[in-house]
Amino acid sequence: MTSDQSKTLVTTYLEIRERAPESSGHMSAASDQNFEIRELEKRDWKFNREMYFKVGENWEWLDKRPWTDQQWKDYANDPNLRTFAGYFGNKLAGYFELRRSSTTGHTSHVTRHTDEIEIAYFGLLPKFIGRGLGGALLTSAIDHAWNWSPTPSRVWVHTCNRDHPNALANYQARGFKIYKVEREAASL
Repeated sequence: MTSDQSKTLVTTYLEIRERAPESSGHMSAASDQNFEIRELEKRDWKFNREMYFKVGENWEWLDKRPWTDQQWKDYANDPNLRTFAGYFGNKLAGYFELRRSSTTGHTSHVTRHTDEIEIAYFGLLPKFIGRGLGGALLTSAIDHAWNWSPTPSRVWVHTCNRDHPNALANYQARGFKIYKVEREAASL
């Protein structure tokens, strides 16, 4: 980590407000490499916890590290959370979580109900980084988010300068647009 990264945490928030035409080929290279995405059929809080720690280790994911088993169980069993795993040649390679949130807002005597889906956690296990699988995994996350009924008003994600150096470019290459950047003194 560079000294600049240790001083300031830069968090970038990105969104997609309209569903793009069907996948534009980002899955093809990974499909040729025997890469498959599967949704967990049965909720498994231990899987969510394990992947959070293994994928997040290199990127200093800290927010859920102190959680108890019960907090993990509650999180993984939330009906607004879906978990997917990516397999490369039948070996677990990465995962993503989609989390739906609903908000109701009032403007000019009109009530608007908004369903949004966040790509809450996303990443590859260390030995699968650099194989071109990140784009395929992200494309799958976006497709699954838009296909989750009812259709969301937007799909969003956030990344920071502690994530993989190509994370922001990967999001932008898949159609995400930056809507907010926050800078704060890092606390490690």
